Amino acid sequence: MLVRTARLSGLAVGILLGSAVAGFAQSGTDIVKAILAEPNQASPEISTEEMRKILADGSSIVLDARPHLEYAISHIPGAVNVTAKPGVPVSSYVSDVAEVGRILGNKRDAAIVLYCAGPFCGKSKRLAEELIAAGYTNVRRYQLGIPVWRALGGVTQIEPDGIRYVLERDQTAVFFDARSAEEFQAGTLEGARHLPKEHVGKAKDDGRLPMEDHNTRIIALGKDPDQARALAEQLGKNAFHNVSFFAGWPADLKAVR
Repeated sequence: MLVRTARLSGLAVGILLGSAVAGFAQSGTDIVKAILAEPNQASPEISTEEMRKILADGSSIVLDARPHLEYAISHIPGAVNVTAKPGVPVSSYVSDVAEVGRILGNKRDAAIVLYCAGPFCGKSKRLAEELIAAGYTNVRRYQLGIPVWRALGGVTQIEPDGIRYVLERDQTAVFFDARSAEEFQAGTLEGARHLPKEHVGKAKDDGRLPMEDHNTRIIALGKDPDQARALAEQLGKNAFHNVSFFAGWPADLKAVR
């Protein structure tokens, strides 16, 4: 059952990612203000709206609590990854609190926001508990995580080792180069398609965009981070929800192939 408060049960989050987004709108719930609102948690949650504000004003450090490769493939822009705690099995993965201390200069009152792989992922919860036990006093979680971030139009960023992984493992991924036609012709990543931001509408009909599968992994490239991100955001506004941008070009890609 859809709710009118800014709280989502685990089931509601699943529905959110499917066909009931319109139902939330009709119910009067503002989805960007929603949280998972699980009981008996050690740390409070923030909404997508709050996460957007934090990223814009830099009022908290945002930590990605997932393993490095997951982070490298797709992370919220501005987030910092933390190495794994030694000796912990994969099933109980948690980031290293000692590494967090080094990043923060051991400031126990630093404002921290954690996120991981969504409502059913325990990585940010485990890290929050360990941080609180270590004396950190301002720890919050964006528990909706990467899946809802994307579902609500948020783009993600990919790193060079993430691109390498995608090129080796994901034959369905599509790369788009947002630069000018002249720059594209002068050289691009092998297999990339030319797609300036202003051509997205046309690309829906000329075969460049995967219109029959909006789940396709898409990676946007550009002459600089702003151009690549602008293309990624435009694609997100056109219902493609697995879109990342690469912040470097072209020197950073030379080591990828």
